[in-house]
Amino acid sequence: MNCSDPQSAGITIYGATGYTGRLIARHAVTLGLQPTLAGRNEERVAKLASELNCPSLTFPVASASQLTDCLRGFSTVLNCAGPFSQTAGPMMEACIAAGANYLDITGEIDVIERAASLSDRAKQAGVALIPAVGFDVVPSDCLAAMLAQRLPGAQRLELAFTALGGMSPGTTKTMIQALPSGGRARINGVIRRVPTAWKTMEVPFRHGKLMAMSIPWGDVASAYYSTGIPNIEVYTSAPPTQIARLRRIRFALPLLGIWPLKTLAMEWVDRNVKGPSDEVRATGRSSLWGRVTDASGKSVSATLETLSGYHLTALTAVAALQLSIARQVPCGFATASQAFGREFILNFPDTDIQWAA
Repeated sequence: MNCSDPQSAGITIYGATGYTGRLIARHAVTLGLQPTLAGRNEERVAKLASELNCPSLTFPVASASQLTDCLRGFSTVLNCAGPFSQTAGPMMEACIAAGANYLDITGEIDVIERAASLSDRAKQAGVALIPAVGFDVVPSDCLAAMLAQRLPGAQRLELAFTALGGMSPGTTKTMIQALPSGGRARINGVIRRVPTAWKTMEVPFRHGKLMAMSIPWGDVASAYYSTGIPNIEVYTSAPPTQIARLRRIRFALPLLGIWPLKTLAMEWVDRNVKGPSDEVRATGRSSLWGRVTDASGKSVSATLETLSGYHLTALTAVAALQLSIARQVPCGFATASQAFGREFILNFPDTDIQWAA
């Protein structure tokens, strides 16, 4: 069953006034799309819509039943409003009820798992659920799928990335919300909780080795569906001193989940975190590394170089929008590599993969 309807190309970007949402909306317009820009703040949404000459819509993420009426008539909804732990569930339910394809730019494990759990209902409704179509996790998901193709039957997948330039307010808030829960890894097919900075390793990125620590990245969920590999760990580069400091304060991290401290942390983000500058986004680079290993110990590894995270997110998210409204996409849940092909990431500028000898 085909979830695309070229005759009904109405698309909406929810959370369009956020740091990443703005980048995506602007890029969509430069490519000739005219998305309906949506969000919770009427004044901000109207201002951006006027600037980009797009229609606008204002509504909160409430219950799925309330959202459904707002989303009727759209063929595709791109959710850019984080934390996605709060917005994705009701939005996915509403998209299924309204008959609209759902995309988002999450990197949250539980959101991806929620989408997977709704796959059968989405198929019955003729709706696609494709979460994580930004830097989280398009490049790493495609890398994982390409690695798995090279080593059928692999039992272990390790992924790592390094990126410079800082984080947006939304990403920072999501990270703060995740810290009290510690790390995550997939072990024998099951997602398990592990300590923060559970493991470290020296990663041979293309331009040199860097120390990295394990993190609860979205690939712990998505790569399992893309590859079938039962053991998955994801790492990000960090100075050894930072890793040691984080391990020392593990015992205190759950305190960030307590209401007063959590509120103070979120308010600090609103005051102090602005996101990478235009120059950093334009000139920054992201480096990824991955390795798959089978039961005999045979392994295959590769590096992938691409654009800075937020720059890439704008490109991949809009490309996903275009594919959703112009091509056949699978109904139900799919990862980026499943929906758009394992080499999807190689379609973007200044992006390439190198296989280890």
